Amino acid sequence: MVSAATVRGSTAAVAAAVTLSLLAVPAQAVPHVPVPKRSGAGWAGAAPAPDLTGLRSVLRTARSQGAPGALARIDDHGTVLKTVTGVADRRTGRALRTTDRFRIGSVTKTFSAVVLLQLADEGKLNLDASVNRHLPGLLPDDRITVRHVLSHRSGLYDYTNAMFSRTVPGFEAVRSKVFTLRHLVGRSLKHPRTTPPGGVYSYSNTNFVVAGMLIRKLTGNSLATEYRNRIIAPLQLTDTFYVHPRTTIPGRHTRGYLTPDAAGAALVDATEQTVSWAQSAGAVISSARDLNTFLTALLGGRLTSAEGLEQMRRWVPAGTGQAYGLGLRRRDLSCGVSVYGHTGAVQGYYTYAFASKDGRRSLTALANTSNNARVMTTMLRTLDSAFCGKRTTTWRDATPGAHVPTSEDAERYADAAPGSARD
Repeated sequence: MVSAATVRGSTAAVAAAVTLSLLAVPAQAVPHVPVPKRSGAGWAGAAPAPDLTGLRSVLRTARSQGAPGALARIDDHGTVLKTVTGVADRRTGRALRTTDRFRIGSVTKTFSAVVLLQLADEGKLNLDASVNRHLPGLLPDDRITVRHVLSHRSGLYDYTNAMFSRTVPGFEAVRSKVFTLRHLVGRSLKHPRTTPPGGVYSYSNTNFVVAGMLIRKLTGNSLATEYRNRIIAPLQLTDTFYVHPRTTIPGRHTRGYLTPDAAGAALVDATEQTVSWAQSAGAVISSARDLNTFLTALLGGRLTSAEGLEQMRRWVPAGTGQAYGLGLRRRDLSCGVSVYGHTGAVQGYYTYAFASKDGRRSLTALANTSNNARVMTTMLRTLDSAFCGKRTTTWRDATPGAHVPTSEDAERYADAAPGSARD
C-alpha cells in the first residue's frame, strides 16, 4: 500500500505520464476468461503508438451525436497526449479543456474497492466473510460475502432501476435529496434478489453502497476522509474530491447535460446535484490527469499489496469482451489487448478510465452528456485509439474473437443508473 512519503518521490513521473482525455458467472469457481498471451504491459510485442488522429475523430463523432463536448488524455511512459472538442458550458459557450473537473460516476467504485482492499491488507477485513459479520442484520442472507458485493455477485437488486425508470423526472426527484446509505440498501431490499449469493454477475449500485457502509464501519471515518487519506492525499490528486452532500463541483469544471428520453427534447443541465443516490457507488469528482495517475498507481502495485491487486484481478465474465474483478473491469479490445479500469456515468457525464496491465499507459475520456446510447458506444472506441493504435481504428482488422463495440453494448451493460449510463 502506498503512503504519502512513498508517493511523493514518484508523483512527478506519474503526473508527467501520458493520458488521453460506468453478465453472467457461475456460483462455483469461474475460470479465467482467456485472452491472448501478452507481455506484462499487455502487448505481445512493441506497443503501437496511440492514434491521436483517430482519437480526435471519435470525440468529434460523439459531439455530432449530441455531446456538447468531449475530451481525452493519454499518459504513456512519460508522454502526455491530449485532445478536446466542444464546449464545457452551453449557455456561455466556454470551451471545454482537458484540465476541467467532472463527475466520474461509477469509476468511484474502484476507489471504494481500493479502500476495502487496503483494509484487507491491514487484517481488518476478510473478503470471504459475510457482510453481516461487520454490519449485523443489514442483509437478508448471511451467505452474501464482501467478495460477492465487490464483484456484483450478491444478487442484491439495483435500487436505481426503479429510481430512474423515467430519466429526467427520476433525476429531478433526487437532485437535491440527501439519503443515508442504509436507506438506499433498504430500497433495494424491497425487491426480490436477482441471483443467489455467489451466482451470476449482475451489476448493481447497491453492492457499492454496501461497500461504503463497510468502509465507514471498519474505519469509524467518513467516506471523504478515507478516500482522502488513503488515495487522494498520497497520490496528490489535486483535482479529486468527495464533496457529498454539497451540490457543486469545486474549481474549473465542465457542466454535464442529461439527454431526455423523448427524442429531440432539450438537454437538461444536471451539473448541480447531491449525487446522494450514489455516494460510494458514484459520487467522486476528478479530472483526466488525476484518474490516469490513480490507475497508474493502482495497476503498478502502489495502492495495495501484490495479493490485494491479484484479488482485484480475479475475473468473472461480465458480458461480451468484458470481465469483472473486485471493483475493476477488464475490457478485451479489437487488437487482442486487454485494458483495466472502469466506466462511469452520472447524469450529464460519461467517463472511460482504463490503463494497460502494468499501468504505464492510461486513458481517460469524457463526454459531457448521458442517457445517449450512441455517444456511449462511440466513446468506447477511444480505447482502441489509445491502446491499439492506427491499425484498428477502422474496426475492420480486429483480432479473431476480439470484441468490436456495438450499440447493443450501450444498452446491455450498466455502470450506473438507467437513464444516466449504459455500458
